[in-house]
Amino acid sequence: MKIFYQLVLVLLMLSMSTISAMAQNQTLSGIITDEEREPIPGATVLVKGTTIGTSADIEGRYSISIPANSVLVFSFIGYESIEVSIVNQSTLDVTLESNISDLEEVVVIGYGTAKKRDLTGAVSSVVADKLENENPNSVQDLLRGNVAGLNVGLSTTAKGGGTLQIRGRTSLNAGTSPLLVLDGAIYYGELSDINPNDIQTMDVLKDASSAAVYGAKAANGVIIINTKKGIKGKPRIKINSNVGFASVASTEKVYGPQAFIDWRTDVFESSNAGGFDPYEFSNPNSLPSNVSIDEWMAYDGSTGDPETVWLQRIGLQPIEIANYKSNQSVDWYDKIYQKGLRQDYTVSMSGQGDDITYYWSLGYMNNEGVVIGDEFQTIRSRLNLEGKINNFLTVGMNTQFAIQDESSVPVGSGNYTDLSPWGSEYNEDGTLKYRPNEEQSGGRHPQYDRQYTDRLDKEFTLNSTLYATLSLPLGLSFRTNFTPRYTYYERYNHQSAEHEDWGREGGLASRRQKKTHYWQIDNILTWKMTFKEVHDFNATFLINAEKFQSWDNTMKNEGFQPHDRLGFHKIDSGILPTISSDDEYSTGDALMGRLLYTYNDRYATTLSVRRDGYSAFGQSNPRATFSSAAVAWTFTEENFVNVKWLDYGKLRMSYGSNGNRDIGRYVALSDLNTGKYFYQKESGELYLVNQLYVNSMSNPALRWERTNSINFGLDFSLFDGVIDGTMEFYKMYTTDLLVKRSLPDIVGFDSVFDNLGQVDNKGFEISLSSTNISRMNFTWRTHSNFQLNRNEIISLYGDTDENGIELNDYENKWFIGESIDRNWNYQTNGIWQTGQESEASEYKLQPGDYRINDLNGDGKFTELDDKTFLGYSEPRYRWSIRNEFKYKNFDLSFMFYSYWGHEGAFNQLKNRTSFLDRRNSYTTPYWTEENPNNEWARLASDDAGVPFDVYRKKSFIRFENISLAYTLPKTLSQKAKIENMRFYFNVRNIGYYAPEWNWFDPENNGVTPRYMTLGVDLTL
Repeated sequence: MKIFYQLVLVLLMLSMSTISAMAQNQTLSGIITDEEREPIPGATVLVKGTTIGTSADIEGRYSISIPANSVLVFSFIGYESIEVSIVNQSTLDVTLESNISDLEEVVVIGYGTAKKRDLTGAVSSVVADKLENENPNSVQDLLRGNVAGLNVGLSTTAKGGGTLQIRGRTSLNAGTSPLLVLDGAIYYGELSDINPNDIQTMDVLKDASSAAVYGAKAANGVIIINTKKGIKGKPRIKINSNVGFASVASTEKVYGPQAFIDWRTDVFESSNAGGFDPYEFSNPNSLPSNVSIDEWMAYDGSTGDPETVWLQRIGLQPIEIANYKSNQSVDWYDKIYQKGLRQDYTVSMSGQGDDITYYWSLGYMNNEGVVIGDEFQTIRSRLNLEGKINNFLTVGMNTQFAIQDESSVPVGSGNYTDLSPWGSEYNEDGTLKYRPNEEQSGGRHPQYDRQYTDRLDKEFTLNSTLYATLSLPLGLSFRTNFTPRYTYYERYNHQSAEHEDWGREGGLASRRQKKTHYWQIDNILTWKMTFKEVHDFNATFLINAEKFQSWDNTMKNEGFQPHDRLGFHKIDSGILPTISSDDEYSTGDALMGRLLYTYNDRYATTLSVRRDGYSAFGQSNPRATFSSAAVAWTFTEENFVNVKWLDYGKLRMSYGSNGNRDIGRYVALSDLNTGKYFYQKESGELYLVNQLYVNSMSNPALRWERTNSINFGLDFSLFDGVIDGTMEFYKMYTTDLLVKRSLPDIVGFDSVFDNLGQVDNKGFEISLSSTNISRMNFTWRTHSNFQLNRNEIISLYGDTDENGIELNDYENKWFIGESIDRNWNYQTNGIWQTGQESEASEYKLQPGDYRINDLNGDGKFTELDDKTFLGYSEPRYRWSIRNEFKYKNFDLSFMFYSYWGHEGAFNQLKNRTSFLDRRNSYTTPYWTEENPNNEWARLASDDAGVPFDVYRKKSFIRFENISLAYTLPKTLSQKAKIENMRFYFNVRNIGYYAPEWNWFDPENNGVTPRYMTLGVDLTL
């Protein structure tokens, strides 16, 4: 009995202990997301040291009952585990950071994919989602500064964009832009048709091995664009909306009203240097006591009002004089430039079921530039659809539709320096005044042409890839891509007869309509197989065909009767109609084979060969074969490599050849042109005669331009993934250059396209990514790139002098042994100063004029004897650095990039702009006897008939962008049934530092806009 009571007492105490423990438990819930705020279904939540745990549902949500003061471990495959101490909390949202190195990322390599770890070629990747806070308006915005070896130009128009070039200029006359590939198919459309919000990743193929599978035009590198697909889970609706402004960030101002008068006085004194009377061009109200008004008036026998005489002497027109006296001036800057409104809206819906994956988006963008009337509108839509029919057949399509509208007519910003601040903006009846100062060279009202122009300028494009993939036994798969592209372009323009100039023609109108149809088909057979778990084979074979055809019609008319008010709507009512057409047709085909072999994740090799055909080349050489080979060694997998701080290391080497076909479709052929002329009979009667003549010389031997290149690469990861990097060394040899060669007149043609010469390129690139700080609520990452490229002309036409030395091409400024971008000109040596009159006069110059070095000392300037090499027009070095910070729900990033070591013409230093006596000017310094300098010449300086350029270094560092974003906490967004909400603010082109360039923006030599954007990204 005693034992029974003791057992009951023990059970009672255990029950009380359990009840007490249960009373101390608490329930914790929250959402587990990744770095991009996307949920992580299946993430594990575990109480440290116990078996108590749970996992997140499909939306990343979890709920767990835990003892008080527990430590929770959050983990998931591919992410860093984190531990969190829980004290009196009921909710906790956690963000897990990926622990997959960049080396494990999957990249597209052309007709297939591979892990970056297994690559043998030079490939760089950009993940679009990581840059979404910067609000990229174009594909170029995503790439700018983010890929070593890729140069992205700067466009300042409302449309934006910019040129693209990989690893420098390799050709003299043929195009050097890279080949574009969109969702696995070669893409010849505009990048502006692609909505950046639709892009998932971009891969840049830079060496011959990685690009060789594309053969045609791949000599200039390849950019592969991959758009978004649906992901598993419920349908997801995403809305991105942003509004901003474009304002002038960098410009040069002209002289204001009073400064203009003072400057005009100096203009006339400088242009009449040594040949005018004392104070002849000075304000009569400020003459010195020893010069009377009568004496001053007698200089040229003037009579009347002295102030009017003075203003006439400095070139002011009657209307300017009247406005000066009534103090009525115009600030033309406000008539040309504006703060442009920018709007961009995109909505998308995506999802993935058991048998179907879909992504659909619709976007509208309306951007105004900083120039009044510069406007770009586009509507873009994309549908990516893939369905699994059964376990061996998958079909799908990636379709893109876009409408571009560039109908808006910008004002004439080129007239800015022509316009006098004392001109008149309006006529007496309130209409715009055509010539504000009523003088032929005094400029036109910047808004005048726009007022009398009616324009419709639109382009419609449809680009699609329809595909079917067949899974076959033995590791085989077969895929067929059919990629049609349709474009329809129309441009209708009417220049009204009410315009003062166009009225003399009776009005002008034109209608242009162009239709393009392009298609290509790819049949791709792939074999993937692994033997004994160490031998990985991946073979790809391709048969390709393509066809391009366009129809381009233009009709023009003028002299409309009885009037032109219907404009291009009634173009047949003119009296001088002209009709022209320009249709084009081309075809191409290709065969390709590639083998990737990897042994034990340690040794890898890639072999490829491609044979391309293109109808633009001569009949003797329409096809060419391009091959490549590459090897890679992951040396950190070797047993003898045991370096604690070295996580990963791989050496790569590749060699191969690619082709360039970026020339006109008919340059190898002779073409016939027609014309009309009047023939006079013996009677004197004139009648119209048609003529037919051979317009160009054929070259049936014209062949592909070929670039052979060798690339050495090193990939590495250090300190447990804290630093990842890539280094590339390369040398390229471009032969059979496609050159438009000049011919002597006796031949009957002035030029012919031919294969001549050789250009070499060599360079070095390095990319580094580092995780500087990584804490639970704070991370700091840095990404940097550095590149240099050097090119050299090895040979040109093969013509030699009597000593057997090959001749240079002085007309095009191409020199054997020098870079394509070498500046060759006369060398300046400051300004002739007072006291050097006799020396300057030997060259027919005077103090205040630029001094040119007479290199051979013969007292005259001749090109071959006195011109020399003066630096380079392309940057010698380029670098960029991006910093990214995350603190709780805040994201901050900023980027700098720099072009360094190049020079550009800065001819404003010469102060030699035409008609200074009838126009305005930018406010710049200028040499005078009272204020001499050694850089800025006198106004209206002389060059003694020797044209030359003044060069200055254009090196700069640009603060390209800064972005701040805030993501709404999940606890708040869930209450509104919202999956994610993010607000962001971005500024682009904040400023630049150019130590030796004090003119317009050194990157584009013109007005540069600054963009400020505020947006919201909403996911439902």
